[in-house]
Amino acid sequence: MTTTAETRGFQAEVQQLLKLMIHSLYSHREIFLRELISNASDACDKLRFASLADPALLEEGSDLEVRIDFDSAARTLTVTDTGIGLTRQEAVEHLGTIARSGTAEFFSRLTGDAQKDSQLIGQFGVGFYSSFIVAERVEVLSRKAGQPATAGVRWSSAGTGEFTVEDIDRPERGTSVVLHLKEDAAQFADAFRLRQLVRAYSDHIAFPVLLRPDGGKGDYDRANQAQALWTRPRQEVGDDEYREFYRHISHDPGEPLAWSHHRVEGRREYTTLLYVPSRAPFDLFNREAPRGLKLYVRRVFILDDAEQFLPLYLRFVKGVVDSGDLPLNVSRELLQHDGEVEAMKSAITRRVLDMLAQLAEREPERYRTFWKEFGTVFKEGLAEDAGNAERIAKLLRFATTRSEGVEQDQSLAEYVARMKPGQQHIYYVAAESIVAARGSPHLEKLLAHGVEVLLLTDRIDEWVVGHLGDFDGKSLRDVAKGSLDLGDVVPAGERKAATVSSSALEPLCARVAAALGERVAGVRPSERLADSPSCVVRDERDVGPQLRRLLEAAGQPVPPSRVWLELNASHALVGKLEGLPDGDAFADLATLLLEEALLAEGGQLEDPAAFLRRVNRLVGAAEDPLIVVPGGN
Repeated sequence: MTTTAETRGFQAEVQQLLKLMIHSLYSHREIFLRELISNASDACDKLRFASLADPALLEEGSDLEVRIDFDSAARTLTVTDTGIGLTRQEAVEHLGTIARSGTAEFFSRLTGDAQKDSQLIGQFGVGFYSSFIVAERVEVLSRKAGQPATAGVRWSSAGTGEFTVEDIDRPERGTSVVLHLKEDAAQFADAFRLRQLVRAYSDHIAFPVLLRPDGGKGDYDRANQAQALWTRPRQEVGDDEYREFYRHISHDPGEPLAWSHHRVEGRREYTTLLYVPSRAPFDLFNREAPRGLKLYVRRVFILDDAEQFLPLYLRFVKGVVDSGDLPLNVSRELLQHDGEVEAMKSAITRRVLDMLAQLAEREPERYRTFWKEFGTVFKEGLAEDAGNAERIAKLLRFATTRSEGVEQDQSLAEYVARMKPGQQHIYYVAAESIVAARGSPHLEKLLAHGVEVLLLTDRIDEWVVGHLGDFDGKSLRDVAKGSLDLGDVVPAGERKAATVSSSALEPLCARVAAALGERVAGVRPSERLADSPSCVVRDERDVGPQLRRLLEAAGQPVPPSRVWLELNASHALVGKLEGLPDGDAFADLATLLLEEALLAEGGQLEDPAAFLRRVNRLVGAAEDPLIVVPGGN
């Protein structure tokens, strides 16, 4: 055949990555073999799936396997698979470029610590390039299944700024990756060392990994069990095997927080192996990113990201589902309209929730890690999965006003157990940060009576509690909305005194309402303030400021609302206001009380410059400035 060779330059991101591989990442160098075997296994999986529609692809042989050859004298190591193979164009595209988004995120995670940085390899689809940690030159010889022998391709590079690609004759389908090892990597051209690494990293691979004990001579021996891990009885699988299988399917070098291995028999037969990661992926908040479980039908790989088996709020879960009932030619479209799949989804969802509940009960510290990493997306389940709302509610965690030295993530059950005698509601306040929430004037009377309050700081929290409604018979109440009747929590004598002072303040409230006009829905005495002069309160059904900002950012229409201004009858500033006659000074101070209340809840003023001029006028005109400074006593 006519050989057409050409030399091309690497994509800029690849050059940067190769430089990192060659010069920096020397810790855990053996990961290159894990990545090459994993890639070879994926190629075999893809061919097995493609052959379901086109059996002719396996005419050259149905054996799907991975072979390892080495030559100690020549310092070469070759990993060969009998999988799907590559065309010339695919070799150029897959080995000369990287998806830019994944690469950018890869580099953003680098710490400068070689050991930690090497752990990221594979997680962002850059596993092949780990070959250059141990190799001074790499060759890839490949032919696509179903193509003639003349359609082979050779790709080669020394890991510098360019690579060469040329057409070759290749009798067998699949891919061979040939590593020309560096002098200090000669240890990897050794049968004992290679077998040790296969057992450690790739024992769970579902295809045979074959190794010649003497390199390029003699018969191959099987180096791994070549049995799908999820098909083995749970009691025969060790924790280390479960952890390594997680790394294989997730490309996450860390450890999972929890896993569940379960076989269902009866009307439906399927096996699941589910994992909860210990850290969030970089695209967790991208609801359109690939997600889901690896789908097998009778141990035949079908789909890589079968999202139909878990709801969107559990998109962080990794794992495998192997069905004995679904047809081998099942597609994503068929899965979306299959009643059996929907029933499996419901059962698998409950199993994940049960796994999380056990983690929360038995290992609370590990559950706190889960909540820190995935709590925000997990909350979406209250709106998306009404059937499991009760289970989800028990797994929610919130910061509260409980003392500073206590762990902040509290369950609703723990909150209810600590409720004050006579307390009827679960109280919460929404703010942009924990500091802002703790400083909210709406908490003052509650804290004065020892009532604990949930501190909600995620943008979706108001939306979440709106779907929750109540827990254990206790309704959730926003302390910044509607009336705040603490009932028996407040002693009868105090309640009576508050009623008297509120009645005395009614005339002032009417004057302030007239001065503020349409800027407020009304003015009334406050039943929630203890130290601040004023606060703003919304009606029960109004959208709060946190949810309002979320809707506006999403381009959603937000219904208009006006706030109520509440005044603290016992505050000196309110007393000063009451003593002023109607006029400009009265209007300035009344407006200032409204504006400082809006600022306290994290709102924005329509005219900040006017606010500053108003403060300056009042401070400059006061005989005792301390009396009229906002918030002063």
